[in-house]
Amino acid sequence: MTLMDRYITAQLIPPFLFCVGLVSSLGVAIGYLSDLANKIVDSNLPLIPALEILLLKVPEFTAYALPISIMLTTLLTYGRLSGDSELIALRGCGLSLYRIIAPALVLSLLVTGITFIFNELVVPTANYRATSILVEYLKEEHPFWQNKDIFYPDYEDISLPNGQIERRLKHLWYAEQFDGKQMKTLTLLVWLGEKLNKIVVSDSAAWNDQEDTWDFFNGTVYQIAPDASYRETFPFKHRQLPLDKAPFEFALQGRNPYEMNIVQARQYMKLLKLVGDDKKLLTFEVRVQQKIAFPFICLVFGLVGSALGVRPQHISRATGFGISVAIIFSYYLLGFLIGSLGLIGILSPFMAAWLPNFIGFAMGMWLLHRFSQS
Repeated sequence: MTLMDRYITAQLIPPFLFCVGLVSSLGVAIGYLSDLANKIVDSNLPLIPALEILLLKVPEFTAYALPISIMLTTLLTYGRLSGDSELIALRGCGLSLYRIIAPALVLSLLVTGITFIFNELVVPTANYRATSILVEYLKEEHPFWQNKDIFYPDYEDISLPNGQIERRLKHLWYAEQFDGKQMKTLTLLVWLGEKLNKIVVSDSAAWNDQEDTWDFFNGTVYQIAPDASYRETFPFKHRQLPLDKAPFEFALQGRNPYEMNIVQARQYMKLLKLVGDDKKLLTFEVRVQQKIAFPFICLVFGLVGSALGVRPQHISRATGFGISVAIIFSYYLLGFLIGSLGLIGILSPFMAAWLPNFIGFAMGMWLLHRFSQS
């Protein structure tokens, strides 16, 4: 690290830390505090859980603040260096603009890694806990939680004599409620080949991890004859059935994409493929790609902010702040529109997540090349 690198890094870090704290605080205050206050007043949410929710939302807004802070920091810092003619002195020593902004790009890469780790290890857990508190105290509906009307079809692949593979329904689960441990008022249809073989009706059922099986309680097994009539019935108080664990995992993992890390989301996507829920599967495919692409916004914003900061014309702090807000707003609007195209299937999940980054990076490189020639 040269003397110039140390100097520019020292100029970048303090305003970056200040911006992270400021943007995070403003994000929590503007984006969530008002809604939380309404829940306290209108829905009688207790104060202690409300404060816990507020603290749990800080990581999410901090993750959003990191790339915004990189943009503000690089634009204002290099703008000040340009205004004080320090960039002219550095270029007079034979340094190119690409070399001068190298410390900012290194910082952006470091923040990219921090953002990725933060989004994977902290944000999903905090968001899920915040949602759990709201569900517990206010009984709020959660669109992704499978806590009622659980419907799970279980398929198997059958090899036909002609060599083709046919997908047939093997089990069909339906439960009126799920409390996280037991399925309540459960109906299970079991096929043998192409014909319905039995129907299991029970008050409740739970997955037994120790014996790797299902425990059914207070129910009846209806054996179905080949002519689709009831052949015989078997009432029971407790009965174990060696069925797959997938229905339990499907109900248990009902989080939205922002409450899962990438590993959890990919596991849930496997279940969605088994269920055949293509719409929700596409949503998760897009969101997973966006989770991977989002941290690299730090690198894009660092490049664009640095390129605008080293422009020959001096810009004031107020102007720099205004430019940053305009770029950030435009970028997130573009990301929202392109992401929506991915959610409706017009763009692939990869392009829906990464295209804004590609556009932003290309724009930053063009600006840097243009100003380096002046």
